[in-house]
Amino acid sequence: MFRTMREDIQSVFDRDPAARNVWEVLTCYPGLKALWGHRISHWLWRHGLRWLARMNSQLARFLTGIEIHPGARIGRHFFIDHGMGVVIGETADIGDNVTLYHQVTLGGTTWDAGKRHPTLEDNVVVGAGAKVLGPITVGVGARVGSNSVVVRDVPAAATVVGIPARVVSKAREPSERVAALAARMGFDAYGLSRDMPDPVADALNAMLDHMQTLDERVIALCDTLARRGEEAPPADIEPIEKPEFCREQEEQTEAGAQDDDKESGGRGAV
Repeated sequence: MFRTMREDIQSVFDRDPAARNVWEVLTCYPGLKALWGHRISHWLWRHGLRWLARMNSQLARFLTGIEIHPGARIGRHFFIDHGMGVVIGETADIGDNVTLYHQVTLGGTTWDAGKRHPTLEDNVVVGAGAKVLGPITVGVGARVGSNSVVVRDVPAAATVVGIPARVVSKAREPSERVAALAARMGFDAYGLSRDMPDPVADALNAMLDHMQTLDERVIALCDTLARRGEEAPPADIEPIEKPEFCREQEEQTEAGAQDDDKESGGRGAV
């Protein structure tokens, strides 16, 4: 028992840099108190003392703002940060090294008896305000973004965001030309980091990249027509001037070509 308590305390230090000492953790962390209260409630529940288990869990809820049903099964190194508003249902299964933030709900979607709450496997992190609903499984090492609503299984090591939650890939950093175009349009291409991927931002970045490629091709076609003494067909839209970063890129390309010519000429002379 004391070994388990030491592990619980160490889990706080491992995942909260604000924790300064053991006394502070023991007295000021409601997630730790709720976990220890649940361990008592769960023991009572397994030994048939169901009413007493529920009363103990209600006392822990009153003291911490965290409601954990006595029937829920929780593994080692479990950590609830802040904790207010967390609800964990009766048939929830939580693995080792799982982290929950405040206002997380591990809830059910049916009134039928049996397995109706989610299973969180090892090393799962669930962000603040997220709702994980139904007898689904969140795979090992998965991350659930804040305020997401998860109603389907989550693959191992995946990140899910949104309502309903969907799997997102690692955020793609926009290229320099896309960032420059985005700045002219008033869109912050770097508004989100790799740690918080957003499918909408990724889609906008891809659209901007495609638009810029098309603009460059149109400009190149117009330049080709101009060199041949032909005029481009009239259009109903205003002509597009090359943005400054495109002109800089062309200058760099021309300078690089000249350097290559010089190097090749030097090798020929030798």
